[in-house]
Amino acid sequence: MHLRIASAPCCWGVDDVNNPHLPPWERVLDEAAEAGYQGLELGPYGYLPLEGERLARALEARDLTVVAGTIFDDLVDPTNLDSLIRQTHEICGFLRRLPELPRAPGQRHPAPYLVLIDHVHAERSRHAGHPETAPRLADDRWATLMANIRAIAELASREYGIRAVVHPHAGGYIEFADEIRRLLADIPDHTAGLCLDTGHLHYSGMDPVTWLRDQAARLDYLHFKDIAPRVFAEVMADRVDFFAACARGVMCPIGQGCIDYDAIRRLLQEIDYQGDITIEQERDPRHADGSLAAVTASLDYLKDRGFRASL
Repeated sequence: MHLRIASAPCCWGVDDVNNPHLPPWERVLDEAAEAGYQGLELGPYGYLPLEGERLARALEARDLTVVAGTIFDDLVDPTNLDSLIRQTHEICGFLRRLPELPRAPGQRHPAPYLVLIDHVHAERSRHAGHPETAPRLADDRWATLMANIRAIAELASREYGIRAVVHPHAGGYIEFADEIRRLLADIPDHTAGLCLDTGHLHYSGMDPVTWLRDQAARLDYLHFKDIAPRVFAEVMADRVDFFAACARGVMCPIGQGCIDYDAIRRLLQEIDYQGDITIEQERDPRHADGSLAAVTASLDYLKDRGFRASL
């Protein structure tokens, strides 16, 4: 496999740009580089400075590339489309100004990607991981969600040559197996691909190996996480919302949880996956002092299990 392994600001607790406890963005870059990563995601819109050349110079100084930008926002609300379009222009415009990334032989679509995530909704977050009780969107609201995804993805491709990938996420309205299948039926491959996340799949009741195998034809990009089994059992029993579960430590360094990365490595060889993997570990930003040790442990574990970066 030809792989490029990146990290993401959520490993430092960066999910909500309005959280007053977020670490300085320079620290995230410093520690990602110190841990041995080749690249980074931009994280939620508004955290990293996209204007001017400040961020580009900071990345270059640390030998970091950017593998993806992210729109983590309300993709359901029809009144939010103007904001989503503005984010698409700003994120993709920044990505296009960066040096071109190498493409692996056999890679479906080259990085960088635009990752689309319907944000965590309060009425869904309480049911994260519980498909049997989670409310579903009415047909008209689902149609708006799909229309917004198409508008973003088509703009990113047409004007910037950036591939959009949809990321199913706990607490959003694209989380469970039925919703992912409906998404794939409504959004064709020529419009957008998939970014599957091993941790969110497991959290929401799906087997990561099975889903990666079954969706190999739509899989452009991967997120790796791990889940602490004891904490996971507690948050499922207590039915806490998703970010409260993250604050409790439900996400842990890779290799310290319940996801079988030996099986995932064999599966990726079987499906001939080539390209980009980003390691994530959602956490409370007030615990960011442990982020460097955690992201280092995750990367070292994967290297020990045969995930060798070669891009």
